[in-house]
Amino acid sequence: MTTVVFFSPALLQAKSRRSCPNIRNRSTSRPVVSASLSQIEADATTTILNSSIVVSSEPISKIVHYISVADLDPETAKLAIGILGPALSAFGFLFILRIIMSWYPKLPVEKFPYVLAYAPTEPILVQTRKVIPPLAGVDVTPVVWFGLVSFLSEILVGPQGLLVLISQQQVS
Repeated sequence: MTTVVFFSPALLQAKSRRSCPNIRNRSTSRPVVSASLSQIEADATTTILNSSIVVSSEPISKIVHYISVADLDPETAKLAIGILGPALSAFGFLFILRIIMSWYPKLPVEKFPYVLAYAPTEPILVQTRKVIPPLAGVDVTPVVWFGLVSFLSEILVGPQGLLVLISQQQVS
């Protein structure tokens, strides 16, 4: 069952004069529409769509359950750590190499030692350069990606990472 509640623009734009003790002159304020959180959580999820509130009958706990990473069992988390940890470390190292390679623009990037760092990272960097163009002739996209990879590595597989914490849960 879905219920749609519309608020009239006149109600939302209604102005009333009141004096505020902390403000010298009088200000206009708009009425506040509120509901208690327990009422909303008890039976419905609300979504605001084009100045209307759509109330659906699916409980909030079900929606939170769908987007939760806590459903990952410890064995799957250990497997993900075994795959993601080395992959993120390798990409971090490759982006460090790309940062160093950017200091030497005349390097033959299609030759053997350089192609190992150039080939896997260039498709990612080309797409990122469309969003972040070189600043004063300096390509900062390898630095951006190194920061993102480091952040993801710390959040997922670091000492207090999400996957590490899930893998340490006791199965009851």
